[in-house]
Amino acid sequence: CLFPAGAPADLASAAAASTPPPRALGPPPLRPVSSVPRAESGRLSTAACPEECRVPADTVLAPLREALNTCRPTVQKQVCDDIGRRLTLLGDAWAQGKLSAPVRKRMSLLVQELQQQHWDAADEIHRSLMVDHVNEVSQWLVGVKRLIAETRSLPAAELARAVDGSTEAGPGQENP
Repeated sequence: CLFPAGAPADLASAAAASTPPPRALGPPPLRPVSSVPRAESGRLSTAACPEECRVPADTVLAPLREALNTCRPTVQKQVCDDIGRRLTLLGDAWAQGKLSAPVRKRMSLLVQELQQQHWDAADEIHRSLMVDHVNEVSQWLVGVKRLIAETRSLPAAELARAVDGSTEAGPGQENP
C-alpha cells in the first residue's frame, strides 16, 4: 500500500503495523524441521543407537587408507596428500563423536561398495551424504570422492591389490 508524499507519518506507520509481513517465497525445507535443539541432536545415546550404527572408525578408515596407499604410485603427490589430510579430518571427527549415526552407517556402506568395485553405488552414497549431511561432511567428503575417482581409474592389477588389501599374489594369482 503506497501513501502519497504528503500523508501523515502516523497513517503510514499504523498501516505498516497492521499489515502482516510478506510470506517468504521459495521451495519448502528439504528435510523436516526437528523440535530437538541442534546441540542435543548431535549427541547420540547408546540406548537410542541400534547395534548396526556403532561402526568402528577403523572399519571405514583402514580400507580408505589402503586405497590411498595403492593410488600413491600413480597419482600426484599433492592430490594424495590432500586426500590423506581429509581422511585425517574424517578420523578426528569420528574419534571426537562429531559424526551422526546415519553418516557413520553410510560411510561404512560406501567403503563396502568401494571394496566391491561398485563405483556408481559408492558415488551415489557420496552424493546422498553431501546432500543430507553437508555441514557434517563437507570438510572431508571431497577427499573420499577424489579417492573413489582415483581408485576407479587404477590399472586392473593395482585395483585388485587395493580392493583385497594385499601386496603379494595369493594362490592362483600371478604377479604382474
